[in-house]
Amino acid sequence: MAVPYVVFVTGGNNGIGYEAVKAFYESPKPYHILMGSRSIDRAEAAVKKLNEEVPNSSNTVEIVQLDLVSDESIQKATEQISKSPGRLDALVNNAGATFDFEYNAGKVSIRECFNNAYDTNVAGPNVLTHALVPLLLKSSNPRLLFIAGLSHMTLAIKEFFPTPPLPAGWPKKVEFETIGYRCSKTALNMLMLDWNHKLKADGVKVWGVGPGMLATDLGGQRHLAEKMGAGHASLGGTLIRDVVEGARDADAGKIVERDGLTPL
Repeated sequence: MAVPYVVFVTGGNNGIGYEAVKAFYESPKPYHILMGSRSIDRAEAAVKKLNEEVPNSSNTVEIVQLDLVSDESIQKATEQISKSPGRLDALVNNAGATFDFEYNAGKVSIRECFNNAYDTNVAGPNVLTHALVPLLLKSSNPRLLFIAGLSHMTLAIKEFFPTPPLPAGWPKKVEFETIGYRCSKTALNMLMLDWNHKLKADGVKVWGVGPGMLATDLGGQRHLAEKMGAGHASLGGTLIRDVVEGARDADAGKIVERDGLTPL
């Protein structure tokens, strides 16, 4: 019997993360999938949904409680994986958050909006990756992915998508605000490049993955994303699985999209 490939998907209970877990779960290749989630209850509900949608899978899913802004949570997750299965073949740094809509609603300050985004989307994945590298190095085929999100600088310069032109005057009303999130995800691209540099001699393949504008519950604004024509989150899930399964090995060290590369 083939040994399952162990893949850890952070933020795996919803959105693109859930669709990635589902893509691995329904793969004919053997997987043991670690579903990272801040909430155990939400993860359990996601696993129930997964088994309903893919009732005949021979792969396995294990819940790992993970809060990226808590070093204690990261340490506990690392200890859980260290005990069993004892190694990690692929880490998918997918979990992220936006606080721009909370800023628009007056729930956080502009500084809190940015600091919270960087803590969750940049510092968190960096601390987690640092903790899990020893387990990745136990793999014969280690892979490390960072989900890029809305970090396409070239498109931002040309069109500043998804923010339309704004009229003169102050304050500006931006319905679909993304700038705190977007800045943090652009910083995540630099983090990917750094880990690619650090782990090259160890044989770890590293990517940024740009799934494109997809409809998720990020920021609780799925309706706005759908209104703007966002695609289904499953497109991101299958792209992540394709990268892990070797379809984009020639593009290691870069940010891959479904149809090409994101310029850095």
